[in-house]
Amino acid sequence: MILFELAPVISGLALGAAISALYFAGLAYGMRIAIRSGSPIRILSISAALRILMLLGAGWFVTTQYGPWAFVGYGSAFFIARFAATTMARIGAQS
Repeated sequence: MILFELAPVISGLALGAAISALYFAGLAYGMRIAIRSGSPIRILSISAALRILMLLGAGWFVTTQYGPWAFVGYGSAFFIARFAATTMARIGAQS
């Protein structure tokens, strides 16, 4: 039987929500800079590499410090934040 631990899941959710907010804020900022620049591919590539590195590094940290259940919370927080970000973007595009 698998032992479920709620405290690490909550820690993962909290850290995942914070890192995901930074991830999507960085995406928005990178897009704004790329639209105004003469070489958007380079800007978007650097932005993506930094954001992915931050997301994976934080996921590794959460997992090593709090265990696998924290990673479940961390991943769940990212998908919840992704859903919220895409919903807000769709609503903003319709206005």
